[in-house]
Amino acid sequence: MRKCIDSLLIGGEDVEIIIVDDGSTRDRTAEIADEYAAQFPTIVKAVHKTNGGHGSAVNAGIANATGLYFKVVDSDDWVRKDVYEKEGEVRKKIIQYKRILPEEQMFTWKDCHHFTKGHYILMHSVIFRTKLLRECGLKLPEHTFYVDNLYVFEPLPYVKNMYYLNVNFYRYYIGRL
Repeated sequence: MRKCIDSLLIGGEDVEIIIVDDGSTRDRTAEIADEYAAQFPTIVKAVHKTNGGHGSAVNAGIANATGLYFKVVDSDDWVRKDVYEKEGEVRKKIIQYKRILPEEQMFTWKDCHHFTKGHYILMHSVIFRTKLLRECGLKLPEHTFYVDNLYVFEPLPYVKNMYYLNVNFYRYYIGRL
């Protein structure tokens, strides 16, 4: 978790980091969250709640967010432009949308091409406006293992303008020990 938080702190005052402690007892999440919130009070916010699963933690993050944009980063992942790794995977696939979405410019739905087999939008590849997530009424189910598709697709009908930045920014750790 420290590696994750440290990778986000690079954004400085332009970033708001919300650490959601959802009742963890074995990994010192509450203690680490409070430590970072005390050390970086203008950047890090610690939110403590009872365990409700991943969807509940994301909901708590959205409810406590004050920033313009919202991105989910799991505690065992981190962000770094030049790294993408899936532990235990022989073939490391990076989904890109080069021929589907216009790159590095604002665009609307009419500017998009059709998604093909193998092209899908991942939870960790999107950043939404916080206001949009609230206005669309996104509430992920609690005590549910996989909420990624709901997080991505529920807000999409409310999206009017998009921007596609083709960089490998998120390090997604699969194959936990």
